[in-house]
Order: sequence, then structure tokens, then C-alpha cells
Amino acid sequence: MKAKSVYRCTDCGAESLRWAGRCEGCGEWNTLVEEAAAAKPVAGKGAGAARRRAGATALGDGGSVRETPRLRDVRGEESQRLRTGLGEFDFVLGGGVVPGAMVLIGGEPGIGKSTILLQVAALLEGAGHRTLYVSGEESPLQVKLRADRLQVDAGSVPLLGETNLETILATAADAAPAVLIVDSIQTVFTGDLEGAPGNVGQVRECAARLMRFAKESGTAVLVVGHVTKGGGIAGPKTLEHIVDTVLYFEGEGTGDHRVLRATKNRFGSVDELGVFRMTPQGLVAVDDPSALFLGDRDGVRASGSAVTCLIEGTRPMLLEVQGLAAKAGFGTPQRVSTGYDGRRLALLLAVLDKRAGLSFATLDVFLNVVGGVRLQEPAGDLAVAVALASSVYDRALPTGAVCIGEVGLAGEVRPVSQLDRRLAEAEKLGMQVAYVAERSVPKRRSSSSMTVRGVPDLGALFRELFR
Repeated sequence: MKAKSVYRCTDCGAESLRWAGRCEGCGEWNTLVEEAAAAKPVAGKGAGAARRRAGATALGDGGSVRETPRLRDVRGEESQRLRTGLGEFDFVLGGGVVPGAMVLIGGEPGIGKSTILLQVAALLEGAGHRTLYVSGEESPLQVKLRADRLQVDAGSVPLLGETNLETILATAADAAPAVLIVDSIQTVFTGDLEGAPGNVGQVRECAARLMRFAKESGTAVLVVGHVTKGGGIAGPKTLEHIVDTVLYFEGEGTGDHRVLRATKNRFGSVDELGVFRMTPQGLVAVDDPSALFLGDRDGVRASGSAVTCLIEGTRPMLLEVQGLAAKAGFGTPQRVSTGYDGRRLALLLAVLDKRAGLSFATLDVFLNVVGGVRLQEPAGDLAVAVALASSVYDRALPTGAVCIGEVGLAGEVRPVSQLDRRLAEAEKLGMQVAYVAERSVPKRRSSSSMTVRGVPDLGALFRELFR
């Protein structure tokens, strides 16, 4: 007998027994999705039923009182993490896969989600940790063809080609793997709901059941999630709230660099970043991302290029920012930004016009963060402003210069956090001079060959660099 289902609004949570185009609770259109209805327990007889009736107002139907221990009385310790042997993957997770955790990996099609999970399965299986790879999108032959191209031996990985959730859970319960990999959550469906695989109700229900299986069995569950046109993981936002860790694969499909970023992690630092190189033999971890992103700058001195240092999670990383300002060929100048927020770029252009006397009203502006990395930290503002000014003046920065600082609306250069770690990373990569906020210049730096210069505002910095 098929379980009953209800239709719930994804905006306000109101329930309805049948589908409707408009939610009666909040008035939004096309927000009702099907999901399994919670079964109500049958009321018992005798004293138990009497107690439930007496406390119905406070507890609700089927409620019961449970013991609540103090936190100091809770016993146990964190389980030993499973190290995959793929250094950057373990680093982003916070040291390895936690038993009983559920990890969601999202990214554009063809970015490398299935490839890295097949590599992880092969490495774990080779280390003696039993795995189960569930493929709902590709046939076993397609998975084998990919495995044959990898530099690791994936021949011993158990493979299940299935999309029915009940069959997947029954097989996993019988095999008792240490890690269960599901590729992907949008192809899995449960027979308790009538909706097609991939709709909001199916995705939420399947993810919730996989999460319960992970917590009850201690099996780590790694799930692939598709992304929408806007770049977010497809399905309800509650999908990201359910899981323990959310990883995003970033990078240009035409390039060979891939960036794995943690946006949520209950067992480690958030905003960690791992860098990989896509090769014919699979994804290869890059141990020194700064050297990789700056490797093409050797011997090249061109205007419009500046270097900054970001802190991604716990790792300092040097990046190159390229700016180009050219005469507009049409009436409305273009503003094209890759790897940098377009609204932040518009703000910096206004600051450069008002505070530094650089007008971009008749210039097309193109900005690019090299390597496919997204520059989100305010510490990169100074490098963006310097790169654009360098293009306007058509003068290159001094060799080995790095710019670290936030730019305020008054044109002032503001301090940033963890400056000592950023300067140490820049010095390790051979940088000779660092431009930072005047208030954040270190008073003493022992055994340092790099000069640190403090600048109060953009005007003073441009006079020193370009005039």
C-alpha cells in the first residue's frame, strides 16, 4: 500500500491535500510540491492512553516525555576520519571523511564531480575501507570506461546501477560499506511519492532518508547534486541544510584548473579551498596553488596586472588580478568581470573617479581573476584598483609587488585580518615589496627580505607607483 502524500508550500510551509497553482497560505504561485505525509501513531489503551489524553494539550498526539541528560554527562569521542589519500580533498573536508556524515558535492556539468568521487572510492577501497558506488546517471559500462582512464585502480570498487531509493538503502544495509556514493541525488526516487525523479519533493525526501541512514548506520554518504542556471544546487534550499558538508566545484570548463570550495562544514573550517588540475588520468591535487596561479607571470611585465593575497579558510593564497581599460566602441561602456562581483567593481570605479581622479565614463572595463578563482574577500580591493589604474596609466607595477587592503568609499586603504600570514606567503613566493594600509604596517619583522610600505589612500599610492 502506497503511503499518503501531501503538498507543501516551499515558501511558507502550508500543507494542502491536493495540488493547486496558488498557495492558500501565502498567495505565491507554483510553490506546492509533493512529499510523503508523516504517519500518525495509533493511540494505545489503558493508562498510557489516559496519560496521552491528559497531556494532549501540552504534548500533542503521540507525545512522550524523555530523559534530558546534561551535556557534561554525554560520553563519546569523535570517530576516526577516513583519509582518502587525495590531499586537497581531505584538506577541504577538514582532515578526511567523517563516518556517519553526509556530504553534498555540486558543480557545473563536466566539471569533474563524478571523476573525483570515483577516484575517492578507488583510493578508499585500496586502503581497506569498503565502499559502494551508486550510479543513477551512467550505465556500468560508462563508469568502467571512466575508471580505465584514471591513474588509480578502481577495478575493485563495488558498483550499483540503480535509482530506486528503497533498493539502494537495502543494498547498502546488506553490504555495510564505510562510504556510500550516490551519483546523483536528482536521479534517485522513492516509490512513496508519485512525482518524477528530480522534483523538489523527491529530492528532499530522498536526501532526508539518506541522512537518516548515515546517522543510524555510521556510513558516510557522499552525494552529487546538479546546479541550476544561477549556479546554486538544484532542488530545495533545505537540501543544503540537511547535509553536514556542502562542497562546490568551480572552474572554467575549457581550462584545466578546478577549485573545490567548502561553503558549509559541520566537522571542519568553512570556506576552505582545494585546487586540482584536470588531466586525462583524472584530477590531480595541486599542493602549492599560489605558485600555480603565479607561474605564468615570470618574465612578463605588462600594465593592468596586480597581485594580492587572500585567506581561503585557513590557507593564504596569492592571486593575479588583470584589468583592462580601453576606449569604448559604443555609446554605453561595458563592464565585464570574471571572478569578481560586478557590483563591487562598479563601487570601486566610482571611488577611483571621485577620489583618485580616474574617469572611466568613456572606457570599457574588463576585469579577470586568473585561474578561475572567485575573489570575494575585501582584501583584494586594492589589487583591483591598482590593476585598473595601471591599465589607464599604461605603466606596469614594480617587479615583485603585492597589494593587500580593503578600499573604503573615501578612497582610504583599510587594514585586513591575518596580515602576517599573507606577508609570509608573499615572501615565500619571492615578492619584494608589499603595499598595505598605513595603520597595519608591522612594527617589527625579523629576518625579512621584503619591504612593507603603508599607504593612507589610493591617491598617495598612485602617485608613488605611476607618477
